[in-house]
Amino acid sequence: MTNAVQAYSYAGPSTLDGSGLGLSTSGGRALSGPAAHPRFFSGLITQAAPAAAAMLGLSEVAMTRYHQPRPGWTRDPVVTCDGARLRLESFSACGGVYARLDLDALDGEVLDRGTTNVDINGPLREALARVGGRDPLHLGVGPDEMAVTTLDGAVIEKKVPLPDRWLRGFAEVQVLAAGFDLRAELAGPHAVRFLRGLPRKAGASLWLAPTGRDLRPVGQGARGSVCLSGVGRLKTLHPLLRFAKTLRVYGPPAPRPEEASAWELELPGMRYTLVLSPEAWRGFSGEGAVLDDLATDEAGADADVLGMLLNYEPAVELGLLAERSGLALPRVRAALTQLGTSGRVGYDLHEAAHFHRELPYDRDRVAELNPRLSAARRLVEAGAVRLSPGQARVTTDGGIREVGLADGSCTCPWWWDHRGSRGPCKHVLAARIAARQTVEVSL
Repeated sequence: MTNAVQAYSYAGPSTLDGSGLGLSTSGGRALSGPAAHPRFFSGLITQAAPAAAAMLGLSEVAMTRYHQPRPGWTRDPVVTCDGARLRLESFSACGGVYARLDLDALDGEVLDRGTTNVDINGPLREALARVGGRDPLHLGVGPDEMAVTTLDGAVIEKKVPLPDRWLRGFAEVQVLAAGFDLRAELAGPHAVRFLRGLPRKAGASLWLAPTGRDLRPVGQGARGSVCLSGVGRLKTLHPLLRFAKTLRVYGPPAPRPEEASAWELELPGMRYTLVLSPEAWRGFSGEGAVLDDLATDEAGADADVLGMLLNYEPAVELGLLAERSGLALPRVRAALTQLGTSGRVGYDLHEAAHFHRELPYDRDRVAELNPRLSAARRLVEAGAVRLSPGQARVTTDGGIREVGLADGSCTCPWWWDHRGSRGPCKHVLAARIAARQTVEVSL
């Protein structure tokens, strides 16, 4: 595993002093352009207690390795202001849990739209844990002009490693989530009873299906069920239960032996969402859900076109993008996947729509994090693919691999181990790329 080093430079630490919460911002992008310390919002959080508890949950996810726990680096949450809400996102240190807080309980002035990192430090976490009652909390995202001036250029800098798998996970999560369906919806009291009744063993896994107003354990892969792999990965929901209005559970339409799931807790004026990888030991980076879309020759160029049309909208409308760009809907979806690999779009299950954000990381590095796709392109360039009707033979150092173009099957060990559940292998990708190139040449 290779790591980049991310430097968070803040004009000062984030603080919570009395009724004022100041979130210090690092470098990011906004409608007004790149900024070292962008300012996005100044006003009130009208539901302070659940917002503080949810921010603590995000911070806990970022600090936690759910598989083989051990001390490690924490990564500051990514925050996007879209003019309607603040979206705060974090990833677990192990890469298997994605968390997001969609904060709508705001009353104030939107100063700009864009994305940045915000400082979440130890003293701030201690202060957030003490927030209670119903009083609103003043929030400032980004330092005010006087604060920046008086600091006279002094900064607080954190340097942390950013694993490739952590960055790739942002792309994989939005693609997987876009294919999820709503599986169950539990009202507050039923949600509390269900979550508090889960097994205490953190590594336990269950298959669950809605029964009346509750979720009940069922057999593996039962119709309409959802997989909860590693019940301990839902623990950041427990401090939020006293505010819970509704719990919604999402999963893929066709059950598989293991599958990812999403757990969305509706709170007053906000939503807190966890997306869990198919198994507790497994990060999102290896799922391969993005590879078929990225392998299309036009995806990169289409992404450039769509990227110019994005404007930090709360929800990206595919039909409108297709109309403005002149692209067919399948190409729009593939281009959004391409944009996801560089952190430029996420997916909101509740809204059933993508949203625009710009991860404040090196775009070139993030865009080059798919080794299977790179290997497939090298096979095509080396002339290793021989096509026949419905099939292909791919010559590798490990021998000849037989590929079925229609079902994506292959004779390689990767396919036999995963049967397509973690995306196509490099041989299938190479065969599909070669097949498309043959069609284009014949035209």
